[in-house]
Amino acid sequence: MTVSPVVATDAPTTDAAATDTTDTTDAADATRTRAVAPDAGGVSISAFDGSRVRVVLMLDVHDGMQQEFLDAYERIRDRVAAVPGHVSDQLCQSLENPTQWLLTSEWESAAPFLAWVNSDEHLDTVEPLATCVRDTHSLRYSVLRETDGGRPAPGEPRSAPRIGGNVVRHALTFTVRPGTEAETARLLSEYVSPDAHVDGSTRLLRTSLFMSGNRIVRAVEVRGDLQTALRHVARQPGVRAVEEALNPYLEQDRDLGDPQSARRFFTRAAMPAVHHAATGDRPGARTERLALLYPVRAGAGGELARLLARQD
Repeated sequence: MTVSPVVATDAPTTDAAATDTTDTTDAADATRTRAVAPDAGGVSISAFDGSRVRVVLMLDVHDGMQQEFLDAYERIRDRVAAVPGHVSDQLCQSLENPTQWLLTSEWESAAPFLAWVNSDEHLDTVEPLATCVRDTHSLRYSVLRETDGGRPAPGEPRSAPRIGGNVVRHALTFTVRPGTEAETARLLSEYVSPDAHVDGSTRLLRTSLFMSGNRIVRAVEVRGDLQTALRHVARQPGVRAVEEALNPYLEQDRDLGDPQSARRFFTRAAMPAVHHAATGDRPGARTERLALLYPVRAGAGGELARLLARQD
């Protein structure tokens, strides 16, 4: 099924076109940046290559609540350990700053981690930590090599790193109440592309909006840090105005002024990229996005994603 773009979408953000042409790298560097490792076969993102995954969660804990945070972690650690695909985790406190903590976890592969981290079970499990934490930042890595005192590392490591031009892709999906599609489309057509400049190392390259029936998909492409870019977008007055106007039409209630409500909504709506394959760029060619929607049986999404990934 083709998902039709809403009016005035699928365009580079305000100065994204200039961003692509004003990088300070020379032509040879740009060619190397867009290249893909030979063994990767053009794939810059894949959750299906079988690599173990290391997740690094940096936490800023409210000062004075360190013991409460540690107690909350003790209460949930066994529940997390029982999640299928979870291998181990470590909780660390900074030697220099006692408010800074690090929670690292290892997973058998990306697929079980992504299935869990975007679930209601994950939200319910980590809720006891929320009151103790001021801010978090999550990083996710494939394990390429491991050295462990001469013992062979479990599993077969990837033979080559992927190369992806420092572009991160992410999407959100949500539904509106049946019968409100026309008004929703009107609101989304008034969506103003946010300022592309985020900071010295992060830029928003493109935003795209798609709509099929009562389902909306918002996709973003970022050069640099995804979470920084998403927070930047959320602070834009035009974006906030559209989001607030959408609230009465959503099937899932949300209150963007309530951090817990907003976190639950955006976690459920998250569609992290699990596979990306690129062909050679055509210099000067305009890129247009087309989305295909495949309705599948409950629980079969992962297998369909693997099947589609193999077609690339």
